[in-house]
Amino acid sequence: MTLRFGTAGIPHSAKPRDAINGVKQVRKLGFSAMELEFVHSIWLTKQASPGLGAVAKEEDVLLTAHCPYYINLYAKEAEKRGASRSRIVQSALRCAEAGGYSVTYHPAFYFGDSSEKVSAAVLEQMKKIESELKEHSVKIWVRPETTGKPTQFGTYEELLKLSQELEMVMPCIDFSHLHARSNGKFNTYEEFSKVLEAVEKYLGKEGLKQMHMHASGINYGEKGEKNHLFLKDSDFNYKDLCKALKDFKVDGVIICESPNPEEDTLLLQRTYKA
Repeated sequence: MTLRFGTAGIPHSAKPRDAINGVKQVRKLGFSAMELEFVHSIWLTKQASPGLGAVAKEEDVLLTAHCPYYINLYAKEAEKRGASRSRIVQSALRCAEAGGYSVTYHPAFYFGDSSEKVSAAVLEQMKKIESELKEHSVKIWVRPETTGKPTQFGTYEELLKLSQELEMVMPCIDFSHLHARSNGKFNTYEEFSKVLEAVEKYLGKEGLKQMHMHASGINYGEKGEKNHLFLKDSDFNYKDLCKALKDFKVDGVIICESPNPEEDTLLLQRTYKA
């Protein structure tokens, strides 16, 4: 596998703006990945998934998916935990039916509890998710994402420890979220390298060869992430990130979540290949 660059969602320039045309437009733009945004609903049907997958295979575009925002595996109510699991499973099934590589989601909130307590609870829920997907004979990476606010469960170390416990789980490393949740840290070559060193420590070389990452410009404050920005309007140090990814020989996919992902995906790809 090589490192693929892709857009979060269907490119704005795709006409008409549907998933199949999105995949074709991604290839025309010179990219090789696209993230299906299920953030408000899982809009891809079981009937439509194979057709999308066939086009993606023909165009050599790797598909990933972002699960709905309405997920909290540490919800106090069993009903909400169950609904969260269901959204992850359904997202994974649709993406897998389209030949997808990986699905990601924001895992939980702390609600004032310790990292250890939340980690144990999330692990319990993830075991149920993995078991259900295995019952469907589905093979796809299911990835909790590093989160952008310190009130949210999802430091890279928490997720790497979780990933050691489960066969189908590795983290989605959102470098912009790490930058935002730390109120401006994780923005140097040394800090990016520290994260990649941790991936290798916990998951071995395979961890670096099977990455799913996010990057974008980001606005933040003491409470963490506020909103995504264009890279040029942000202080996010994408040049050092690209250098670290090259030096660590990272493979997999990096998805750009900027407001207009085409423009910044191109900037990231050009910077990486320069």
